[in-house]
Amino acid sequence: MTVKIVGNQQELEDAFSVRRTVFIEEQNVPAEEEIDHHEKEAAHFILYHGGLPIGAGRFRVVDGYGKVERICVVKEARKTGAGKEIMKAVENYACENGIHKLKLNAQTHAIPFYAGLGYEVVSEEFLDAGIPHKTMVKKM
Repeated sequence: MTVKIVGNQQELEDAFSVRRTVFIEEQNVPAEEEIDHHEKEAAHFILYHGGLPIGAGRFRVVDGYGKVERICVVKEARKTGAGKEIMKAVENYACENGIHKLKLNAQTHAIPFYAGLGYEVVSEEFLDAGIPHKTMVKKM
């Protein structure tokens, strides 16, 4: 498995393809909410395995925090360590850019995954795109 910071149009299309598969097709998130006005300001990540895109995520700086967003892995590649690979790349990118406080909005079913990476819940449950979430933070 190889995680790359998106550096060209094909890699960006691959990241969007994974996000469409997971969020729009699988979780029924409206397309206009999934691909949003923050895409141009974000650093995008794509995870490949055997030349195929299997995971993605993005990162922005918001209010002094590194905001980890859109972390996803295609169904066939879950429980393989793919999500941890993406998160490791995002966290390394944040540190290399002087960001040591991270924040994310985790779907409630994914809270144990993020907690295992050192994130702590700091909010009550809320709905985002009709899906229950909680905000989590990590200081590195």
